[in-house]
Amino acid sequence: MKPTLPQGTRDFSAEVVVKRNYIFNVIRNVFELYGFQPLETPAMENLDTLMGKYGEEGDKLIFKILNNGLDNPAKQLQAKEEFEKVLEGKSIKGITERALRYDLTIPFARYVAMNFGQLTMPFKRYQIQPVWRADRPQKGRYREFFQCDADVVGSNSLLNEAELTSIYSEVFKRLGINVEIRINSRKILAALAEVCGGADNMMNITIAIDKLDKIGIDKVKEELLQRSLTEDQVAVIETYLNILGSNEEKLTELDKLIGNTETGKRGIKEIEFILGFLPPSVIGQVSTDFTLARGLNYYTGIIFEIKAKGVQIGSIGGGGRYDDLTGLFGVANVPGVGISFGVDRIYDVMEELRLFPQEVQTGTQVLFFNLGEAESKAAFNLMQQLRSRGVSCEIYYENAKFDKQFKYAEKKAIGYAVIVGSKELQESTCVIKNLKSGQQSTIVAADITSYLF
Repeated sequence: MKPTLPQGTRDFSAEVVVKRNYIFNVIRNVFELYGFQPLETPAMENLDTLMGKYGEEGDKLIFKILNNGLDNPAKQLQAKEEFEKVLEGKSIKGITERALRYDLTIPFARYVAMNFGQLTMPFKRYQIQPVWRADRPQKGRYREFFQCDADVVGSNSLLNEAELTSIYSEVFKRLGINVEIRINSRKILAALAEVCGGADNMMNITIAIDKLDKIGIDKVKEELLQRSLTEDQVAVIETYLNILGSNEEKLTELDKLIGNTETGKRGIKEIEFILGFLPPSVIGQVSTDFTLARGLNYYTGIIFEIKAKGVQIGSIGGGGRYDDLTGLFGVANVPGVGISFGVDRIYDVMEELRLFPQEVQTGTQVLFFNLGEAESKAAFNLMQQLRSRGVSCEIYYENAKFDKQFKYAEKKAIGYAVIVGSKELQESTCVIKNLKSGQQSTIVAADITSYLF
């Protein structure tokens, strides 16, 4: 039987891992530059930690884990009777009590709630770990993928949103990706719901609006009507979604539509504060986007989404404010805000646009040829000298013909070959060949480090 991978998962070759680590390191360095500290949480959480936190659409995408011990005969009859309920989407403790984490935010909130008394507030953490979603795999969308999150809890200040916007700008500047940083406020969406029949319509509206890029305005209107909104209410939402112009012009038009509500006024002021606080180098990347909904239950204020320009791919980052997220776990009134980077999509963008620096793609720099036992011992000693200076080297694993060793170096894109034959061994020299230019020189073996690097 031919081996396969689970759909929506991938193997990563050495070349890919090196490039991914480059992205991770850029993001990590910027996080730490802004005072964030690392955190890791388990791959699986208790099911009741996750369920009910992501909205009805998100809950359907949580990977549930079957309990261990179901091979116990005493449990088998119960399992048969209850498994049908699990297939219907219900959570039965006898069958499943745990799940793979859907994102890093809810596990972070759970961590804060469990350790609240020991944390220095505001608490700033970053987290770089894989998450799992039972989504339909497609380009840029996987069932297992990494997220890189930065969150601040314990502060209501919009300075945090300004800093997180700056982090987005700095990371993508360092990666060379031209992006649009889209922002909105859930308060603005809540005000729209007030204008369109009341707060009870909030989730119906945001779930539909969140699909705008995927299904278009006509389908969104259809879905809103199916969710019991009236024709007049849908017309107001269509006007809202069609607001265009500069950031200032959009806010002016928005004020006409929802500015008569207190919630709308607060949402507009939040965006105005951030736009007024950011330096020109960042503000040019920021766009107010009132179609942005991010259909997750826990967002309460500013929300972010990042789009890469020049490529057809979904968002490569997103986040927002989630005041009282820890209240879900019994610790009330702890405000928070966070952002996330979608590393897998960032990688795809950088590959498509050829943005990885050439030096990132370098593996082994020097190959020492193996020309016999005595010769390979001398080569090994030279190789260790280079390694002690941080030069990536390897020696061919067996005494083989020159052609075979050259082909090995070519396949691995190694830049230099070092040859120590019987003559070089007697004279304490070595031959160094530049495998890109074809030039070669004979040097004193002791000078190899200074000659190469």
